[in-house]
Amino acid sequence: MTTEYEKQLQKICEFAGFIAALDQSGGSTPKALKLYGIPDEAYAIGEPSMYDKMHSYRERIMKSPKFNGDRIIGAILFENTLRRTVNDKPTAQYLWDDLEIVPFLKIDEGLMHEHDGVQIMKAMKNLHSLLELAVDHKVFGTKARSLIKHANQKGIKTNVEQQFTIARSVMQHGLHPIIEPEVDIKLDSEEKNLAENMLKTTLLEHLNKLEPNEKVLLKLTLPTTDNLYKECIDHPNVLRVFALSGGYNRMTANELLAKNEKVVASFSRALTEGLHLTDTEEEFDKKLDDSIESIYLASVSGMYE
Repeated sequence: MTTEYEKQLQKICEFAGFIAALDQSGGSTPKALKLYGIPDEAYAIGEPSMYDKMHSYRERIMKSPKFNGDRIIGAILFENTLRRTVNDKPTAQYLWDDLEIVPFLKIDEGLMHEHDGVQIMKAMKNLHSLLELAVDHKVFGTKARSLIKHANQKGIKTNVEQQFTIARSVMQHGLHPIIEPEVDIKLDSEEKNLAENMLKTTLLEHLNKLEPNEKVLLKLTLPTTDNLYKECIDHPNVLRVFALSGGYNRMTANELLAKNEKVVASFSRALTEGLHLTDTEEEFDKKLDDSIESIYLASVSGMYE
């Protein structure tokens, strides 16, 4: 008999579709709410009222008939969302039991100031308890984001080393980490390409040190050179490679994604682009459906090349 874990593993590794990033946290929540039509003055920033409004927005997305496991293979949640319910079920349970969408948990607590051209993650003082929470809620894996702002070899090495250190802690809890060393799309194309090549080399060095049973996922900026991360995709320790939208609008992100074989989306802002508080349910579902379909098509375009 196939276990729940095996079903989720198969979905993540083999199914056509993409991951919905619904993990805006304290720092990015106000901007997400503003784009949705809720101004800062409607709540106290950082207070429960802000997270109440954000959860209501996310709940509207998750309860839409267009948001399901037919085209979406996974969803990344913020801790606050994981602790809440949808249709009277814990959010992660609702996603898997009702929608067949595999749940992930964002575990980073934001970024340090830039040093050596990168912003590594802040110290995760509550990492163990957060991972225990993920296990209790039957989450499949985690996501941790850091940022590369310049093509600095020393900084990129430090960034990736931290990512894999955290990833090992995640794997020790029986979870699969999404490693996300984002490359800033604001770099000019030459430096961005150089930074991405440094990143690929460093990622492969660390992937080659993993034990056979240590399986990770990668979430990477859409590269300047098409199919740059093919060696990472083919690596035996990598379950799947996802692309982040990184500030590109949905059309641009989809166009770039379609050029990279076997890379699928894990979009946040590009997924929710155009959704608004004042939309009727019919308008909201139509916009969400169009967004999901476009990202799905871009994700599967090169999946079987």
